[in-house]
Amino acid sequence: MDTHFVEGSVGKHTGIELNDPGMNAFSRNVLQLMEHVEYRICRSGEDLESIFRLRYDSYLAVGMIKAEAKRIVEDEFDYSANVFNYGVYYDGHLVSTVRLHHATRQMPISPSVKVFGDVLEPRIANGASYIDPSRFAADKDWSAELRVLPYITLRLALIACHHFKPTACLTAIKEEHSAFYRRVFIAEPIVRGRIYPGLTTPVDLWQAPCPMSPDQGARRFAFFRSTALERRLLFSRPDEGHSASLTILPSAKYIRHAA
Repeated sequence: MDTHFVEGSVGKHTGIELNDPGMNAFSRNVLQLMEHVEYRICRSGEDLESIFRLRYDSYLAVGMIKAEAKRIVEDEFDYSANVFNYGVYYDGHLVSTVRLHHATRQMPISPSVKVFGDVLEPRIANGASYIDPSRFAADKDWSAELRVLPYITLRLALIACHHFKPTACLTAIKEEHSAFYRRVFIAEPIVRGRIYPGLTTPVDLWQAPCPMSPDQGARRFAFFRSTALERRLLFSRPDEGHSASLTILPSAKYIRHAA
């Protein structure tokens, strides 16, 4: 496994000042917590199995799945050519995970495209493209301690939008989570109430505009910012010189905050 430290490419005098009066207290708190965070691209072996087990434990705890002997949650989308599976680590502990797909006309594969194909497939055929986050899961105990885990984890989806520049960012969610996605990602519902394979509860399809600010988001959430190097490392492919899992440090603190 390779570890990449992004700060060296940015310069130690260009970072966010945590006492900047233009930064809100919430962003300041998250940036401090992110000092302990690493993102890992999980491609095979124990890393991938660990996030499958985390999904299972997380979903079982909230009644989204039924108990199974294998005690993992995986599907065919974990192995598609356009997938990125991430583990989020806090002080070395796996605390959350999310999976991203970049669905395009050349590679129109993602969980949302399968479930909501009647809506999305014609759009993709006409040139639309999507970042599709799925399989977000968090450790129950760590979630109670780190209540900002959804922000730290789903930051990856926003960075993907900045990197790939898709038409929109999709998310299939339960109704009870809609307020978070509307407030943070400016998302709006497209399709209501469909069954997602393997889950016991229906989900709605929501869509957020892209690019959704790195500017707009960073005004409220400075930690959503990223360097070009972090984006390149997060979305590298094994055939682009990185065959092992990669561990990458968040770069938001190395970009000067603009109020």
